[in-house]
Amino acid sequence: MSNSADSPGTGSSPAVTRRFRPVRVLTVAVFALAGLIFFTSFNTAKGTNIRTDASLLKLSDLIQERSHKNASLDETNGVLRDQVDTLAGRENGGSKADTAKLAALEKNTGTQKLRGKAVTVTLNDAPPNATAKLPGYPEPQPDYLVIHQQDLQAVVNALWLGGAQGIKVMDQRLISTSAVRCVGNTLILQGRVYSPPYKITAIGDPQKLQKALADSPAIQNYMVYVNVYGLGWKVEENGTVTLPGYSGTVDLHYAKPVE
Repeated sequence: MSNSADSPGTGSSPAVTRRFRPVRVLTVAVFALAGLIFFTSFNTAKGTNIRTDASLLKLSDLIQERSHKNASLDETNGVLRDQVDTLAGRENGGSKADTAKLAALEKNTGTQKLRGKAVTVTLNDAPPNATAKLPGYPEPQPDYLVIHQQDLQAVVNALWLGGAQGIKVMDQRLISTSAVRCVGNTLILQGRVYSPPYKITAIGDPQKLQKALADSPAIQNYMVYVNVYGLGWKVEENGTVTLPGYSGTVDLHYAKPVE
């Protein structure tokens, strides 16, 4: 057998041909990618635990903090408004007719306390494990089991239609510029956040108010979900109650005069 220059074990220094090994290149690439991932995680975390929802909890805490702050500011604003009204009354040089007209306007704007017979409507989410109570209805989707913005609006609109002289949602008086809005499963009203159950209190003729609730098509649709899936619904007469006056700002931010 003849010796070859490429054969191992010869006396002369062989010329060794190194083979290209893809495995080595792949290994280097994997380590490089792992290093990039670790660096990205470190840069993102900034020393915090990125596996938790701490950022969401901080956002929730911030919302609650702002809600409490807005409530405190509303209370302070109400006290200052009472002081201004008292001082204005002392310095009022207008006629009795002007004073009576001003008092009527204040009553209609909702900035003064209102006392009278009242009806309270309470709405609440259904139990999380609710099932269809009546045959022929599908099993509930999560959307079926929570109170929506249109449900609250339907109650408020029906009460106004029933002749309500004033309405309070939770602990706040509604005025002409109030907007009942829901974000997720929470109510945002005039800068403050509320969770169910939601209570809506209206002063007026109790019989007319309850009839308006019963005649509302939107509430009739809501009652289907009450009977089938267990959404909360309670209407009760409260006797004589006092609604607080609206204490927030009355400035218009988006409305424009009609030309």
